[in-house]
Amino acid sequence: MESIAADEKFLGTIADAAAAILGSLRAGGRLYLLGCGGSAADAQHIAAEFVNRMHETRKALPAVALTTDSSVITAIGNDDSFDHIFSRQVEALARKGDVVMGISTSGRSGSVLRALRAGRKQGAKAILLTGDLKETFRGTADLVIRVPSGSTPRIQEAHIAIAHIIATLVEREYFHG
Repeated sequence: MESIAADEKFLGTIADAAAAILGSLRAGGRLYLLGCGGSAADAQHIAAEFVNRMHETRKALPAVALTTDSSVITAIGNDDSFDHIFSRQVEALARKGDVVMGISTSGRSGSVLRALRAGRKQGAKAILLTGDLKETFRGTADLVIRVPSGSTPRIQEAHIAIAHIIATLVEREYFHG
C-alpha cells in the first residue's frame, strides 16, 4: 500500500488554508467549494462540515458547495460552456474577503481553474487541493495544497482527510480561540 508522507511545508500550507478560511469567516465572509466528479461530492461533504458541525454542536458557518444547483449548472453548460459552470457562480456570489476552494485531483480541471481565477478577480482568496500530477495550475490559486502522490485514489483519500483537518482547525479556533 502506498503511504503519503507529509513534510513541514505541506502541513504549513494546510494550516495557512485553515487560517485563510478562519479569517474570512471571522470577517463575515463565506467559503465556496467546488470540484468535478468525486471532488464535487467532496466539496459537498466539506460544506456540510462547516454548515452543520465537525466535532461539536455549534453555530453554523457559511459554506456553500457550488456543485449542487443543477438548474444553474446545466443552464451555464448549455448556454455557454461547462468550463464556466463554477466561474459564473463565483462571479455572481463571491466577494472580496471570501474564500473559493477548488478540488481537482489532476490539477487540470478547466472549470475548477477558471473558478479560482474568477475568485481572485473578485478579491477572494483562492485555494486549490490537488495531487502531484502534471502541473497546469500556476497562477490560479493563492494557496495550493498538493498531495505528494500520483495515485488518484490516494489523492482523493488525502483530500478528505485534509478537509477534515482544516474544518477541525477552523471550528476549534473560531469557537474556542
